[in-house]
Amino acid sequence: MFLANTLIKGILKVVSDIDPSQFMPSDPPPPRRPLAYAEAHENDEEKQFRKVFQQLAGDDMEVSPNELMNVLNRILSKHGDLKTDGFSIESCRSMVAVMDSDSTGKLGFHEFKYLWNNVKRWQGIYKSHDTDRSGVISAGELPQAFKAAGFPLNEQLLQLIVRRYSDEHGDMDFDNFVGCLVRLDAMCRAFKTLDKDNNKLISLDIKEWLQLTMYS
Repeated sequence: MFLANTLIKGILKVVSDIDPSQFMPSDPPPPRRPLAYAEAHENDEEKQFRKVFQQLAGDDMEVSPNELMNVLNRILSKHGDLKTDGFSIESCRSMVAVMDSDSTGKLGFHEFKYLWNNVKRWQGIYKSHDTDRSGVISAGELPQAFKAAGFPLNEQLLQLIVRRYSDEHGDMDFDNFVGCLVRLDAMCRAFKTLDKDNNKLISLDIKEWLQLTMYS
């Protein structure tokens, strides 16, 4: 218990001086609608994307963690300038969990499109901030990369993220960069949703805390 209290106090000290209003997470994906309604109100770009999604998702029209892993790693194989060990099944489970707004364990069309658009945007940020063209984002390049993604981090929180997502040299490869941003984006959206009074504080009971932290 002493160790747990010490750890929690240490983390709270790190994040206590963060202003959540500085963070700019993406807008949440729209709620799931009946397929007939959705198809009738889609523009040409969305209709084209839905055709691609149908090929990826299969008959159930949802993308599982395994399907997400296969898609992302297939795309990575075409980008030799991105250094990565590939997306693992565990990282894809985590990404599905934080994007899974209806708790089905899979991504529907809008959830997948939301993630896909973010991954493309973050890929551009990753490549533009890899200034030495090493294929990874170094510790010195990370602060500006996160800021460009909408998350200006203080030094203490940056160091926590580096210890969690970077290698022993402080370098972060592409799959860890995306995995980190998916989680950071989702947690910031969750905080802003729960901060109904916009006073930069939220209150959670144990059930809400476990639901927020365990399925993510």
